[in-house]
Amino acid sequence: MQAKCPDWYKHGWSLDVKNQSWVEDTENQVAFIIKTLGLTGKERILDLACGYGRHAISFAQKGFSVVGVDITKGYIDDAIKTSKENSLTAKFIQADIRDVEFENEFDVVLNLADGAIGYLETDEENLKIFDVISRALKKGGKHFMDVCNAEHAEHYFPKTSWEIGKKALALAQFDWNKETHRMLYGGFDIPYGIPAQKPQIPAGDPTRLYSVDELSAIFEQRKMKIVHTFSDYNGSEASYKKLQLLVYSIKL
Repeated sequence: MQAKCPDWYKHGWSLDVKNQSWVEDTENQVAFIIKTLGLTGKERILDLACGYGRHAISFAQKGFSVVGVDITKGYIDDAIKTSKENSLTAKFIQADIRDVEFENEFDVVLNLADGAIGYLETDEENLKIFDVISRALKKGGKHFMDVCNAEHAEHYFPKTSWEIGKKALALAQFDWNKETHRMLYGGFDIPYGIPAQKPQIPAGDPTRLYSVDELSAIFEQRKMKIVHTFSDYNGSEASYKKLQLLVYSIKL
């Protein structure tokens, strides 16, 4: 599988994502985050790379003050529309998350469904996202991220997988560049109820993955500390045997 262009993360996003199987777990994910971080509903939350606002909207419906940021105009427009339709006060900003300049303003920062972690052109650019996270948090603030685990990639890639959703069958292909620690991910959905098309995955999204040890060092350099790691939203402990990696950290 070939890699997409280095700035792939700026292109190709659409609201078709709403039909993908992994968005169906949004409410369970929000409930897990609230419980794990011990949130009360009074916290101010920053959702980085918020997409069309599925998590941000859910938090806002539960009374949280929420700001969502995403680079894709179509996503932000849809999030604003949904927020207005539900009479919510959530705020959404179209911007590259590297460009936001919040400082000591938020009780919680989220990077969910990757949250653009590892998406950027170089390691140096990717580290800027962690700078944004630490700068935006108040002292004692909490960060939660949902990414793919580099240790799993090293042990199990390349591989393929499939997931049965309510609206479609999701197929995925994963490759691994050991030198750059970048995953190549390609996906294809087969909707139910219409003639199936032959899957075509000509190129993959190049994403820098991190191990728990790498993330611990990155956070330590920014006066943050990992509190707990998980491998799913059921609370299972993090493991190299699982692709998903959830990391809960605090700002010291």
